[in-house]
Amino acid sequence: MSLWSNSSGFYTTGGRVRASLLILGAFLFAWHMLGHTGETARPLPPPEIDGPRGPGSAEEAAVLAGGCFWGVQGVFEHTKGVKQVLAGYAGGEKARARYEQVSTGQTGHAESVQVIFDSREISYGEILRIYFSVAHDPTQLNRQGPDIGSQYRSAIFYSDVSQQRIAQAYIAQLERARVFAQPIVTRVDPLKAFYPAEAYHQDFLIHHPDHPYIFVNDLPKIENLKRLYPQDYRDQPVVSSQK
Repeated sequence: MSLWSNSSGFYTTGGRVRASLLILGAFLFAWHMLGHTGETARPLPPPEIDGPRGPGSAEEAAVLAGGCFWGVQGVFEHTKGVKQVLAGYAGGEKARARYEQVSTGQTGHAESVQVIFDSREISYGEILRIYFSVAHDPTQLNRQGPDIGSQYRSAIFYSDVSQQRIAQAYIAQLERARVFAQPIVTRVDPLKAFYPAEAYHQDFLIHHPDHPYIFVNDLPKIENLKRLYPQDYRDQPVVSSQK
């Protein structure tokens, strides 16, 4: 995201106010209508290789990057089996994990989400299925829609060899099936650390559904989740406790 505001006024990136919300809304609407939002959401096949799902399983965490974290967080907050979703940063150092610095694209971070889920209800592979299908466009390199830069890259940050194996196998499966018109550019990187974002970013989609950016770019993702995976959709979202 390039611009947003709260009751205290406009926030800035790099010391500049980008534009007014009305200008941004008009730009994003035009961008959307011209078809520049990337691949159209579509149902994907379930992963051929996946983690265990059953009474012996427990809570797990998936860390995923796919553009602005507002929309990705919102998608998984509406996903059954998910217990908590935090917006944050991964791929860089703790000292620079602040929005103003990450937004420069020079810190190595990606805007990410940490998805805590109960694998008795939903598997890691099923989380990835929603991630590739609904949460973002995995064919866009270092961007998502109107957001450009390495901080908006598509990336899976795995915490163990099982997550690495499932992620790499699913990407290979989707590529073989040619479900996307363009190659998948999603990186699969080891998770060094995840740093929660500032409080004003958490649950942004839930609290600001009328924000122009959310309305144009992210609410359609929630509708796609409901339409394509009704068995995984829940109307009442889980809300972050990080306030």
